[in-house]
Amino acid sequence: MVRLGLRPHVLEGLHRVGGLARTEEHTGYRFDLGGHRFLTRMPEIERLWQKMLGPDLITVHRQSRIYYGGRFFRYPLQAWDAFAKLGLRESARIAGSYLHTRLSPPAEDHTFEQWVTRRFGARLYETFFKTYTEKVWGIPCSELRADWAAQRIKGLSLVTAVIGALGLGSSAKTLADRFHYPRLGPGMMWERFADVVRAQGGAVSLGSHVKQVVCQGARVSHLIVQDAKGERALACEALVSSMPLDDLVAALRPAPPEPVLAAARRLRHRAFAIVQLAIGRPAIFPYHWIYVHEPGVKVGRIQNFGNWSSELLPGPDKTSLGLEYFCSRGDELWSLSDAEMIVLASRELADLGLAEPRWIEGGAVVRHAHAYPIYDETYRASVDTIRAHLDGIENLQTVGRSGMHRYNNLDHSMLTGILAARNLNGARYDLWEINADHEGEGD
Repeated sequence: MVRLGLRPHVLEGLHRVGGLARTEEHTGYRFDLGGHRFLTRMPEIERLWQKMLGPDLITVHRQSRIYYGGRFFRYPLQAWDAFAKLGLRESARIAGSYLHTRLSPPAEDHTFEQWVTRRFGARLYETFFKTYTEKVWGIPCSELRADWAAQRIKGLSLVTAVIGALGLGSSAKTLADRFHYPRLGPGMMWERFADVVRAQGGAVSLGSHVKQVVCQGARVSHLIVQDAKGERALACEALVSSMPLDDLVAALRPAPPEPVLAAARRLRHRAFAIVQLAIGRPAIFPYHWIYVHEPGVKVGRIQNFGNWSSELLPGPDKTSLGLEYFCSRGDELWSLSDAEMIVLASRELADLGLAEPRWIEGGAVVRHAHAYPIYDETYRASVDTIRAHLDGIENLQTVGRSGMHRYNNLDHSMLTGILAARNLNGARYDLWEINADHEGEGD
């Protein structure tokens, strides 16, 4: 916005900028929430990243693994690796299942289960997709809409995965093996943006919660904001909102009609808790991510932060691991104390054979309530109902993953913000029509 001559006032409810893509710090360790790859095919976004960070935007060569059945499988899956570790009999079953599916595909393609089975076969779906996906979303794959799979792994099938693994063609774009990453974690990017906003006359207020969005006629007139000093009213010429879509609807005054409120209540989010463990050993494994497909543990994914950037660590003799737990606000996992979460993560890390409990020197827990918008069977109709109402508010735009209840990539979220700013200068972009099929974060 500041490049367009506008003077924004950014209201951030958290203690740091960046939302889910922020970087936290604890006892000399910096750590990411969710693992954010900076990867794009949009030249404008790439130029912006480079302008903001320059040499501080490093290149990382991806190393990921799937942990299944006590073995580490390369991710993206590689044919020779999977064949060797699954064995001839299981590999033949997967191939047979795939051929059967190609000859007799599912009659419908509406759910995640149907979408993946059609492209990979039922056996591979059961082996490498079902357990992990249900950990992430907390609902059966038969209830998760195919929209999520189509958006995040579009263009991928068993054939394209094998062709890419054999070096006979290009892999699907979600499987890129190189990406950019800020030297001090993704929060470094947003902290730099905040510095620029302040330097050019804008304002960034942390710990500021928007309680009410007050409209007069068809326009937002002012906001009621709560911070450490109490509540205050802020005049509003135009509002670009990235707050969760259901929270925005609940904050509108006067309140929207009941069908709109009901639609907002139907929207659901998956929450997220990361347990960062400080380990007194260097480089205990070489991977950036481990996707844990074992049903016997609750952890969904494990990050090794020093492999993203060595400068996230306090020293070369340390390792920092982030164990990611997908949960729902108020459920058993979400409600555990920080101490209980650290005990759980330490135990599961040992159960997986990745670290001995005596190596662990400390830890921290961070929770994020609105991590992932859930694509259940009612979400699309609910979003459409809310959009129809918000379209009637002339100076309000919604952007980003939570603001649009859309599981989009990091660069796509940035693009919605850029075009929203241009709309304030007279452009007429429809943010909902922006193509979500861009290369983006690996979260």
